[in-house]
Amino acid sequence: MHITDIMRGDSPTFSFEFFPPKTPQAAEVLYQTIRDLESYMPHFISVTYGAGGSTRDLTHDLVERIQHTTKLDPIPHLTCICHNEEEVDEILLRYARSAIGNILALGGDRPRDIPYDKSRDSFQHAADLVKFIRRFNESGAHPDRRGFGIGVAGFPEGHPATPNRLVEMDHLKAKVDAGANYMVTQLFFDNRDFFDFRERCALAGIHIPIIAGIMPITSMSGFKRIAELAGGARFPAKLLRALQRCENDPEAVRRVGVHFALEQCHDLLDNNVAGIHFYTLNRSDATRVIFDSLGIPRRGAQAPTLQSSDEVRKRLAT
Repeated sequence: MHITDIMRGDSPTFSFEFFPPKTPQAAEVLYQTIRDLESYMPHFISVTYGAGGSTRDLTHDLVERIQHTTKLDPIPHLTCICHNEEEVDEILLRYARSAIGNILALGGDRPRDIPYDKSRDSFQHAADLVKFIRRFNESGAHPDRRGFGIGVAGFPEGHPATPNRLVEMDHLKAKVDAGANYMVTQLFFDNRDFFDFRERCALAGIHIPIIAGIMPITSMSGFKRIAELAGGARFPAKLLRALQRCENDPEAVRRVGVHFALEQCHDLLDNNVAGIHFYTLNRSDATRVIFDSLGIPRRGAQAPTLQSSDEVRKRLAT
């Protein structure tokens, strides 16, 4: 389903994100975790993309399996890192044949375990990738005449690679002008950062839906990993104080993290957020607790009937 259909109306969307499995066995475990969340009928789920090719085929396979065997709408990530135009075109055609409705187009993180020369990438910036997907859409190769819905990333606390916040907003505007339909933000722990970011987007003429990225802290090790991976995430003193009080009690840490994320979600919903995107760390328990505590009725409408591969091929051939 195209993102413009998913986000139609005034109600906020709810979605989950998973990172790619590294082995076929891990892919099976993750698939079962995703099935656990299927009864919640999120508006979509996204699957991240490993740098350098190590997990990319597993990501593609998982996305297609979700599309064809569940009622969920998967949105795969696609990055500029270690890609040329021919490879990206093949990936887009593969997803189009599976009737995948949307793509999240990202710059991507530099690979840590392989030699990497950014100058060899066909897409130097996410805006270049957005333009390429838009051209693919215009080719008519997708069964939906609109092509893929295109998402991009936003950074409420600022992009770590662009300390000049004015230039950063210019880069974001370039992605939107290139054809982005929606935005999912990096995780944040102070809603004031998100609200200010949303206002700055409006001032810059950016009017696409902005979905807030929320990651509940469920362990001290996960907390430290977030600090390492999120590239400058700010942790409010209120959160740090609560975690320090119970850092030696794993269950208490989980309760504090879930409660803090729940308060964030309530505040976002009270302030007309377009959607909330949960970074699950491939676990469904904390997300389920938060979702249930928000009192959100599960969507009763059934997802559209998925097309068979033969039906998709027939549409592509016409």
